[in-house]
Amino acid sequence: MVKKDFFCYLFFGYGYRRYTKRFIDIIGSIFLLIIFLPINLVTALAIKLSSTGPILADVPERVGEHGRKFKMFKFRSMIVNAHYLLRNDPRFKKLFQEYKQSSYKLHNDPRVTQVGKFIRKHSIDEIPQLINVLKGDMSLVGPRAYYPDELENQQNKFPQTKKLVTKVLAVKPGITGLWQVTGRSEINFDKRIAIDATYVDDVSLILDLKIIFKTPLVMLTGNGAV
Repeated sequence: MVKKDFFCYLFFGYGYRRYTKRFIDIIGSIFLLIIFLPINLVTALAIKLSSTGPILADVPERVGEHGRKFKMFKFRSMIVNAHYLLRNDPRFKKLFQEYKQSSYKLHNDPRVTQVGKFIRKHSIDEIPQLINVLKGDMSLVGPRAYYPDELENQQNKFPQTKKLVTKVLAVKPGITGLWQVTGRSEINFDKRIAIDATYVDDVSLILDLKIIFKTPLVMLTGNGAV
């Protein structure tokens, strides 16, 4: 009975989320950083040769566990200052309105570079987030990490999601997650946050493994990506 209880503690609920999951994050992120090293080098070279600007995206902080903000590492897939330009440049005023109305996603974004279109479709731009996992800002599997203004505006648009957001922010955001392997950018915020809240309720080793095993197929097909 004691062994069974200890097993459940390590692989389900709080015990899994607090201890086992972190152990898997550290081992998994180190392993994946080694595996993806050739892809990272090719991607960095392609970004540098194809457009002006840094290799990593210069974007604002995201909202993490318990509302703490952190700097997310991503390969740059857009023009320089893309985040700032969308919100402040008059040329992108209509685009910004479309961006907010479509749950902060754009299917035809003129800011995306040619290399960026490919790496975004196949989620290659997300690989540097493995560094965030090692640092403890993120987990391999978890809810999506939002920009502060996006999270605030979406809750104003969908006020029924506020309790769900509180639940989602109780855990670390993930590189991949339940909503990513369910529909990615084709799912609006209210449904997306509900899926992530379901993940928080059901988090376990088995669920995380299912999501991890589904992720490569999503990356290869690029279904639902923008």
